[in-house]
Amino acid sequence: MAYTETTTTGYGTRVGNSFRAIGSGFLLFVAGTALLWWNEGRAVKTEKMLEEAGSAYVEMANPDKKDASLEGELICGTAMATTEDSLSDAQFGIGAKAISLRRSVEYYQWVEHSQEQKEDKLGGKEVTTTTYTYSKEWVSRPIESSQFKDPAYQNKNTVLATFEDDEQWAETVKWGAYQLNESLIHSISSREGVDLAIAEDLLKQFDKATQTAYERFYGVQQKTQQPTQQPAQQPAIPDSIKALLPDSVKAALDAQQAINDSINNAMAQAENKKDLEYVHQASNVLYFGRVPGSPEVGDVRITFEKVVPAKVTVMAVVDGDTFKPFKAKNGKRFQTLVMGKKTGDEIIEDAQDANSMWTWALRILGVLMVIGGLKGIFGFVETILKVVPFIAGIFGWGIGLVCSIIGIAWSLIVIAIAWLFYRPLLGISLLVLAGFLVWVFAFKGKDKLKELAAKAKNNSAAPAPAPVPTEAE
Repeated sequence: MAYTETTTTGYGTRVGNSFRAIGSGFLLFVAGTALLWWNEGRAVKTEKMLEEAGSAYVEMANPDKKDASLEGELICGTAMATTEDSLSDAQFGIGAKAISLRRSVEYYQWVEHSQEQKEDKLGGKEVTTTTYTYSKEWVSRPIESSQFKDPAYQNKNTVLATFEDDEQWAETVKWGAYQLNESLIHSISSREGVDLAIAEDLLKQFDKATQTAYERFYGVQQKTQQPTQQPAQQPAIPDSIKALLPDSVKAALDAQQAINDSINNAMAQAENKKDLEYVHQASNVLYFGRVPGSPEVGDVRITFEKVVPAKVTVMAVVDGDTFKPFKAKNGKRFQTLVMGKKTGDEIIEDAQDANSMWTWALRILGVLMVIGGLKGIFGFVETILKVVPFIAGIFGWGIGLVCSIIGIAWSLIVIAIAWLFYRPLLGISLLVLAGFLVWVFAFKGKDKLKELAAKAKNNSAAPAPAPVPTEAE
């Protein structure tokens, strides 16, 4: 059931807010302009750096053996990234020999969603209707439900346990005969689940604490206990009588007793290792709650992962037995680690594609910021006219269109000037070409049109040629 809230903003308040928005609009406009300028410089510098790296790198044929001749060179090679470091999660007693050990925590919570609908009223008032809906979701942080708008959902959230995300990385990771630096280590992404081997005593502590938290919020739950079946016990035979029995009978009795002992031991172990009521293990997930397949608000699940040794390709500068970033002439630095085997040309090409993608993404963001800033600056005009919503809507559409056109034009000018600054030869060449085309069409084209018009006039004014007399005449 959705919950709605209606608020009314007076005309004076709206006008005041629109004038205050001029300052933030101006800041947004300036920030968008700066982003466009910076982005063009970043793109050009990155492109030149990648071109320089692409022509400077050398293939490392055998990373398993150090090569003194490669000292200070930008290399590209493929080898296994391995480690002997042992990482441990002390809070859960989990350890592994791995490049990284990661703990991710999620909470099952009520989540509030809101959707606004605004309506202008005659006289300049604005009525805002906000609709709130609620759903149960897995989230990375507990949600404070006391602030929910709908009283029916306030204080509906709880957590059965609280833990923090955690990630550890090995300090020493070998790559052939070399050692990876920290930045390269953190680029390895060969993740897989960790087999949980949590101590039973610790699980019981978690179970008891979780049960207490559950019953505090939900109340005491009735437990249904199943009767424990015990194997039939054979009556003990006195040794004096047993000694009189044949050997075959004594052997059969001993075998039966051994079977009974084995069953009793198995049942005792099953009882000791039974699935706890509020804590469950499944693969690499530790679950806090009654039924993992049917989560309740407050349930917590923790996923444990590790980064394992893997084949990786490194492009960086050899620095003794480790690596450092490549520094281009323009000061830009570059080093990378990619999963699997790749050539240097493939890495450079992928980096260039990524640079182009980021350039266009930031260009679009910058243009939107400029347009948004202009709308913030001139939005007060539309707000003043909100006394008559119909008229304000027409003017608002026009203001939005003008701001969009001006914003796009301004952004193109900034980008063009940035090209002149960062790519002067190309920028000047483009300007010269543009000027030449304008001159050709504006002047030469005009002269050509005059020439064609004069020819047409002369042809129409000239007398028709006299017919040539034939032989019969």
